Amino acid sequence: MGASILPDLGAEILIPFCAVVGIVFSLLQWVYVSRVQLSPARDSNSNSAGKNGYNDYLIEEEEGVNDNNVVQKCAEIQNAISEGATSFLFTEYKYVGAFMVAFAILIFVFLGSVEGFSTSSHKCANDETKMCKPALATAIFSTVSFLLGAITSVVSGFLGMKIATYANARTTLEARKCVGKAFIVAFRSGAVMGFLLAANGLLVLYIVILVFKMYYGEDWGGLFESITGYGLGGSSMALFGRVGGGIYTKAADVGADLVGKVERNIPEDDPRNPAVIADNVGDNVGDIAGMGSDLFGSYAESSCAALVVASISSFGINHELTAMLYPLIVSSIGIIVCLITTLFATDFCEIKTVKEIEPALKRQLIISTVLMTVGVAIVTWISVPSSFTIFNFGTQKVVKNWQLFLCVCVGLWAGLIIGFVTEYYTSNAYSPVQDVADSCRTGAATNVIFGLALGYKSVIIPIFAIAISIYVSFSFAAMYGIAMAALGMLSTIATGLAIDAYGPISDNAGGIAEMAGMSHRIRERTDALDAAGNTTAAIGKGFAIGSAALVSLALFGAFVSRAGIATVDVLTPKVFIGLIVGAMLPYWFSAMTMKSVGSAALKMVEEVRRQFNTIPGLMEGTAKPDYATCVKISTDASIKEMIPPGALVMLTPLIVGIFFGVETLSGVLAGSLVSGVQIAISASNTGGAWDNAKKYIEAGASEHAMSLGPKGSDPHKAAVIGDTVGDPLKDTSGPSLNILIKLMAVESLVFAPFFATHGGLLFKL
Repeated sequence: MGASILPDLGAEILIPFCAVVGIVFSLLQWVYVSRVQLSPARDSNSNSAGKNGYNDYLIEEEEGVNDNNVVQKCAEIQNAISEGATSFLFTEYKYVGAFMVAFAILIFVFLGSVEGFSTSSHKCANDETKMCKPALATAIFSTVSFLLGAITSVVSGFLGMKIATYANARTTLEARKCVGKAFIVAFRSGAVMGFLLAANGLLVLYIVILVFKMYYGEDWGGLFESITGYGLGGSSMALFGRVGGGIYTKAADVGADLVGKVERNIPEDDPRNPAVIADNVGDNVGDIAGMGSDLFGSYAESSCAALVVASISSFGINHELTAMLYPLIVSSIGIIVCLITTLFATDFCEIKTVKEIEPALKRQLIISTVLMTVGVAIVTWISVPSSFTIFNFGTQKVVKNWQLFLCVCVGLWAGLIIGFVTEYYTSNAYSPVQDVADSCRTGAATNVIFGLALGYKSVIIPIFAIAISIYVSFSFAAMYGIAMAALGMLSTIATGLAIDAYGPISDNAGGIAEMAGMSHRIRERTDALDAAGNTTAAIGKGFAIGSAALVSLALFGAFVSRAGIATVDVLTPKVFIGLIVGAMLPYWFSAMTMKSVGSAALKMVEEVRRQFNTIPGLMEGTAKPDYATCVKISTDASIKEMIPPGALVMLTPLIVGIFFGVETLSGVLAGSLVSGVQIAISASNTGGAWDNAKKYIEAGASEHAMSLGPKGSDPHKAAVIGDTVGDPLKDTSGPSLNILIKLMAVESLVFAPFFATHGGLLFKL
């Protein structure tokens, strides 16, 4: 069947080299961002101040505003946001840490009990002539990889949040020079997070494989089965980050908008609004830390699914290390491709006007996809034999290397299609959002109706793209092909995260400009950055949901293989009851998260009203609001409310697997995948469209938009209500659903040996 052109040593050097390049590049971007000074110039009257590099990066003098005062104010606001975000994440991680330890013990006990905690080797399931390591070893190593995945996920989210809070005020200050400089600071900061996360995820996974290989030796099946814990750890932390962060940010956002904009008619992010700091903190803990952990989880799981299937295919059976590490090599090249792509935004093409922002971000997606297609062709040619076999539910399917290349490409290009469709339905440059804005003429009710219709309609093309990807990749390379299609979609994760993190950073920059009392001109620039950021955030969520669907299906295939299920027959009652219950779970989960946001927002609205009614001089601007109480309401509510949805997702596979067995569990996984993807896409796009319809009216950039405005008009108030309804849809329920479908699948995969041996207790009675 031939051998790889790239020797094993070449693969062993290439993967860590690309990861280190990614880390170095992210640190370089951070150095560029840090050159924007946040401390006032030491002598603002000195003529030589501009030569030492300080005033060069500060700001042009603006009428009636002293530089030092503005910089000082920006620094104070940034510190308040950073402290609030850090405090919340540490509180969240205490609870999540306790869960992590408890679940790690559960993994060890359940997997160790498969063979009664035996320490003796056993015959391999796929090759009875060879001896494999004991189940106890799988239990220990799965537990270790789970903890490593969880820690990497937490660190990814935390670093992302720290970078975002470091960059927000710097983006505001650069906006005083021109919109181009502000864009570069926000984008570079997003790139720091994107490259750090992609490189760290790859490097840690590679090191784990090398270390585990020292024990497992020739037993590659056991080695890569134990690696699946890495994906489970990543996604379980992402779930709590997404749900907890989503509840935090939307409770504050809804409270700030309803009382501030609708009742008191004050601008967004007005410093008189008591919920304004909590709102800006929320952008970082939900959209940055949550999204970082989420995409890390997707990357870890798709890699694990591909490795598990490859380990029982010719790559694993013949111990072809380079071909075995093909998923990691694709991710490695992705880092280099994203590095080149980033230079187009920061160095090759200069942004001069507001209209150039969104096209520049779209170009990032196109350039990275085109370059990645070339990169995948090269690495497939050098690292995979011309012909090989892939495990396909009990048989070995012969696959050519060009077919594997097409599997990766179909996922890669499906991601781009989903991104552009998402942009079409959520950007106020196109008719769908403009129609939603126009519906505000007759009040909030018609706005809500139009927004819901838009969300449902926006599901059609992404689902066809995912369906075609699944059919093509499965036809060519069975479940391994689907796992590689998911990795293809995630191969440009560094660029995707840079674009995604850019949004909340720009949003915070606008908030800081408003609170620091900067001019309307500066706020217009930050609003333009933010509007583009809203669209890119929706594109990021589209990528996350699309990749989650492919990842979940690949994990489902690996679970079916590992649990020893020959066929999943929908006509059998065991499977069908699982299917219908699984389809219900995303609705149950969404109900819990939506109600959590509603309950927390209720408390926030009451507190903001209380402060406006009882603090003398608050509306006049002569008294300061009590920001800390609002931050505490969001923190307490999110920590308390994230536990029930998290428990639902984590306990469902365990309960179904133990009491009903692997057939029913396979039905639950299929049902949750099919309904979860639809709800997630429609929820994210509905919320994004309502948000940008509001911004369309506020910007007043066209005759149509001006006829609906200005801020404070009845159509604008209707748009604010639509935006408020959409907040928990696009930032809590929608993004969390993709973690639900992935997490249940990877958890089932990890516990598959236990369920296959001891599960189905009710049917054994």
